[in-house]
Amino acid sequence: MTIEKMMEVLNKPNVHIGDPDHVKHVIEQIIQGGPDKLQIVADFDFTLSKFYEKGKPCSGCHNVLEEGSLPEVYKEKARTLRDTYFPIETNPKLSIEEKIPKMIEWWTKAHALLETCEISRDSIKHCVSSSTAKLRDGCSWFFDELKTYEVPVLIFSAGIGDIIEEIIKQQSTMHDNMHIVSNYMKFNEEGKMTGFQNAIIHVYNKNENAIHDSDYFQNIEHRTSMILMGDSLGDLHMGDGAEVDHKLKIGFLNGRVEESLELYKKKYDIVIVEDETLDVPNNLLLSILESC
Repeated sequence: MTIEKMMEVLNKPNVHIGDPDHVKHVIEQIIQGGPDKLQIVADFDFTLSKFYEKGKPCSGCHNVLEEGSLPEVYKEKARTLRDTYFPIETNPKLSIEEKIPKMIEWWTKAHALLETCEISRDSIKHCVSSSTAKLRDGCSWFFDELKTYEVPVLIFSAGIGDIIEEIIKQQSTMHDNMHIVSNYMKFNEEGKMTGFQNAIIHVYNKNENAIHDSDYFQNIEHRTSMILMGDSLGDLHMGDGAEVDHKLKIGFLNGRVEESLELYKKKYDIVIVEDETLDVPNNLLLSILESC
């Protein structure tokens, strides 16, 4: 696919670009570098996974457990937390500095609540299989092609790593070029969840400090092209630990479009509105692969 064809793909009503010349230049450079220079850094919830399917909302990682077989008292308290804090997370009128303390409150309370439920590894599998969490259309092709060309993939999520892995395993393939940095549960010898392994990763601390213990960035010095994909402004910092020459930032704007679109266009290179596919990233990846 030529750069002209790629730009045609971006010329759709649900795709918004603040600076087309800049985007064209970055895409040209990434295509020229080919898959050997490429790395992918992506959020999971509502970036690689769907926000809606057939008009109905899909679950994020934490919601998967709410939909599952956990006690009703957990579900009620979890919904109350979400109803309290999610509007704060998505409020474009609040600064990130104002949101961070509230996000820490939310994740701390949510994790403490989970610790009361005696979750097992088997229950996680069941919760995922019966949930409304869905990978975006085209996600399996995306994962498979990236594996074929051994392009490293960092999935950086404020969700729950155990659930992310299970969703990918059940709906696609968890390849060995994929690395997940997220909130992972701790389990005892009986397979019961006893807490979380490391410091909280929330939606607004997804940066180098949150993954300083990860070995992901240590072996990719030659990967000087990055495609970064997210659905929140906090996701823009996911690649801060990498030294790259060319970075293309793709944002998925799933809701509050009128309030947030102009801000997203300033922060992301490409903004995709209310789209449950990976059509744009897949066409871009196809352009890169055809160049080699």
